[in-house]
Amino acid sequence: MVVHDREVVSMAVWRLRDFREGDLDQALRIWDQNRQVDDATPVFPVSEVMAAARVGQGGVVAVVDEELVGIAVAQAHGERAWVLLVALAGQWRERGIGSALLAELERRLRVQGVRRISALLPSGSTGTKALENSGYLARGDLTYYERPEPSAVADADLLALLGGRMLPVGLWDQMAGMEPEKHVVEQRIVLPLAEPALSERYNVAPPKAFILFGPPGTGKTSFAKAVASRLNWPFVELFPSRLAADTSEGLAAALREAFVDLAELEAVLLFIDEVEEIAGVRSGQAVDPGHGVTNELLKLIPGFREHDDRLLACATNSVRSLDPAFMRPGRFDYIIPIGPPNPAARAAIWSRYLGSAAKSVDVAALAKASEFFTPADIEFAARKGSQAAFEREVSQRLGIPVGTDDYLDAIADTRPTLTTQALEEFTEDIDTYSRL
Repeated sequence: MVVHDREVVSMAVWRLRDFREGDLDQALRIWDQNRQVDDATPVFPVSEVMAAARVGQGGVVAVVDEELVGIAVAQAHGERAWVLLVALAGQWRERGIGSALLAELERRLRVQGVRRISALLPSGSTGTKALENSGYLARGDLTYYERPEPSAVADADLLALLGGRMLPVGLWDQMAGMEPEKHVVEQRIVLPLAEPALSERYNVAPPKAFILFGPPGTGKTSFAKAVASRLNWPFVELFPSRLAADTSEGLAAALREAFVDLAELEAVLLFIDEVEEIAGVRSGQAVDPGHGVTNELLKLIPGFREHDDRLLACATNSVRSLDPAFMRPGRFDYIIPIGPPNPAARAAIWSRYLGSAAKSVDVAALAKASEFFTPADIEFAARKGSQAAFEREVSQRLGIPVGTDDYLDAIADTRPTLTTQALEEFTEDIDTYSRL
C-alpha cells in the first residue's frame, strides 16, 4: 500500500509542552513562514513575542517527535492577557492544533488569575480561525490606533544595545589605493544592493554574505565599514569574546540571541572579524567545545539570508583554517581576497596619511621603501615620522619642515607585518579559496 505524505501527516501524533530555549530556531522559522504566507505585518514584533514565550508559562508549543509544528504565546497583565501569536507549520494547519494550543494557554492564564483574554491579529492571518473555533468573538466596532515609532529612534536604541552605529558618509572614497579590491567589492557587493531595480531586471541576486581574507592589516575591516557607509546601513560588529562574557549560557546561546535582536533592524551590515574563532575547522570529535558554536552559526546564517537589506561580512587572516561547511556556496556568495597594496596603492595610502606634507615629500620613494607594509603599517610609519619631526622642532626651533628623510627613518624603524612566507601563503589561498 502506498502511503502519501498527507496521510503520513494525519497519522502522526502531536503533543503539547512548554516552550523551551532550544525551540527558538524552529519557532522563528514558523513565525517567518506565517508572516510570508499571511502577507501582513504582525502587530507584535518577534522580539517581544519570544521574550514573552520565555517568561513563566507564556509559551506553548505543539511537537511531533521533536519537530515543532505550532506555537502560541500570550502575555498577562494583571487580570487581562493578550494572545501575541498563534503560528502553525504549513502542513499542520486545520488539524485542530491551533485550538488545542489556545485551550492550553487559556488554562494556564486562568491559573494566573487572568479573567479576560484578548487577541489582536491581522485580519485573516494564521490563528484567526483557531480563535473563532475556540469561542473568541471578533469585534468590528473597534479601531486600532498605534503611534508608530520612527525607525531611526527604534534602531538607535537597538543599535546601542548591540554596540552598533551609523558610520559617516564618505568612507568608501577614503579607501586610498586598493583599486583592484575596490572594483571587485563594488561590482559584486555594493552595486547589486544599491541598485535593486536594475539587479532584478538583469536577474542578479543581491549578495547576502561574503568573506574577506588576507594578511593582517590589509584593510578588511575598513572595507566592511566602507560598504556599510556606501549603503547607508547600520554597522554592527559582533565580538565573540564579548558575547561569551555577556552571558552565562555560552557563546552559542549568545550568538542566537544576538541574531534575534538583529532581526528587528530594518537594515544592517553585520561584521564578524577573525571569524575563524567561531567557525574553525571542526576536529570531528564529539567532545570538541567548538562544535556547538560552529554548528549554531551554521544554523543561523540561512535564516539571516532570508531577509532583504541584511548583509553578513566576515573577515579572517587565515581562510584555510575555516570549516569547509562554513564557506560553501549557499552560505557565502563571495570569498574575496584583500591583499597587500601594490606600489600605486602604497603611494596613494602614503598621500592620504601625509596630508599637506605630501606636496614636499618624495611619495614614490616612500612607497618603494615600504614594500612589505600594509595600510596599517603605513599609517603607523606616517604618524611616527610626523611625530619625530614635531619633537625635533619643539626642542630645537629650527623651522625645518617634515621631510622625506623623516618618513624613511620611520619606515626603517617599523617592523612590517608582511613576510615573504605570508605572501606566498596568501597567493596559494587565492588559488584555492577565492570565489568572485
